[in-house]
Amino acid sequence: MVALIRQILPLLLDLNIQHTRLSANQPPMRVTPSCEDYSAYSQYPHGGRSLGPLALPYMRPPPRCRTFTSPAVEKVIEDMKSRLKDPDIARLFENTFPNTLDTTVRYYDPAQNLAFIITGDITAQWLRDTANQFAHYGGLLAIDHDLALLVKAVINNEARYIKQYSYCGAFQPPPESGLEPTVNPWAIGVKVNPPVDNQTVFECKYELDSLSGFLKLSRQYYFSTKDASFANDHWFSAIQQIFRVIDEQSQATYDADFNVVSYYNWTGGGGSLSPMVNNGGNGEPKAYTGMVGTHHRPSDDLSVYAFLTSANAMLSVELANLHQVLEAVKPAVGDPAVGNYSQQAADWSAQIKQAVMSSTIENGVFAYETNGYGGRYLMDDANVPSLLSLPYIGFLNKSDPLYINTRNMILSRQNPYFAKGPTFFGVGGPHVGLVDPWPMSLISAIYGSDNDTEITHLLYTIANNTAGLGLIHESQNIHNQSDYSRPWFAWANSYFAEMLLDLAARKPGLIFRNATSYSPA
Repeated sequence: MVALIRQILPLLLDLNIQHTRLSANQPPMRVTPSCEDYSAYSQYPHGGRSLGPLALPYMRPPPRCRTFTSPAVEKVIEDMKSRLKDPDIARLFENTFPNTLDTTVRYYDPAQNLAFIITGDITAQWLRDTANQFAHYGGLLAIDHDLALLVKAVINNEARYIKQYSYCGAFQPPPESGLEPTVNPWAIGVKVNPPVDNQTVFECKYELDSLSGFLKLSRQYYFSTKDASFANDHWFSAIQQIFRVIDEQSQATYDADFNVVSYYNWTGGGGSLSPMVNNGGNGEPKAYTGMVGTHHRPSDDLSVYAFLTSANAMLSVELANLHQVLEAVKPAVGDPAVGNYSQQAADWSAQIKQAVMSSTIENGVFAYETNGYGGRYLMDDANVPSLLSLPYIGFLNKSDPLYINTRNMILSRQNPYFAKGPTFFGVGGPHVGLVDPWPMSLISAIYGSDNDTEITHLLYTIANNTAGLGLIHESQNIHNQSDYSRPWFAWANSYFAEMLLDLAARKPGLIFRNATSYSPA
């Protein structure tokens, strides 16, 4: 009788679940007749269990509580569920693939061409996160017009942010939304130069990959839709500001007369999560290399050396893509300046790639950070872009000896932020803790492997470590399976689903009932 009630009650409350078996040793189900905030919702099992040994819960919010619905996304979910041979992996895909649309579209007005997308449990729009939150929908933009319009609105909103605050990476809702800005406790007491308005900016750590994220989302939209209308005045102003930042941050710390060259500084301290940036907020000195410096990493942690290899690698790739986009939209835009921007993109892309290859490699291994003076930091961080994710970001092939050597270093004790326990392992970083690797690092490792045995091991290491919740978390303690961070982290969910779609195309026999490949596009 109890089992029957558990099956019927959620249906009566309009929760979209399926009839599955329940295990007595699983945590109790949480029934929510109203739209509970997903920060709380994501921390308890809901719905029916998957039929695999993990018995994973159904973690999508009720249909009436979802923030955006795409028929194309729903079709991909059903397509993948019908093909995946493991019901637990199918449930993970079902939970993770729609998570961005289900939970993070806080504001969207197609008439205004504006959308505000939160990261999950942080109510701010991060340039980096949104690019990655939407990356796995790229193939659907050509067939789902409404989804494409949403992405175009995201790009337009971010272009407005960048043209005003090009060194910042996280932002408040646009004023048109009527949403109140959120107080960021980690930004209290932080001084930024040039100054920012905290009614527009949520946080202004300068992270080079944030600008690359904007370029990534832009080219994904255009390559999928061939719609040049996204390239409006706001967007071109943002591109102009991105080139300005690239030029400023590629310069050495000292000029010919040993004057300090400073276009941006960030003190930290106060209530900030990161420590104060030394040398008056300017960071460690850097010499000219041809790469672009950054004050903070994709993890939001302070850089040790200014030249972050993976961020520069991603920037080189996205500038090459930008060149292609600009060449394609040039006839539609009809502005002679577009050709100039296009040439700048091509030139910077080539210069940065050459600098990465000439100044970050020693003994066949990429350094994570360098400074142009010979300083090299041998490590990796879980956040993408990372060295482990170089094939994913398109910088080099997974079979390249440089990647293989670097990968072997990263997934070993040579990397100070690699940790391994009885049931979980991976790469973490200083952001959470020394024994708290991120599942994201194992997703990157899958992208960087063609070995079926290794891919399967990595996939099930992730699947077995969701704390029974069927969502991908930020980090996982290697000594305690119930100790994890960020139950609602949309980027991690998107990245996992994107990886499964990649396997569906290149390794279908590994995850499907047959070896027929599948692509949503």
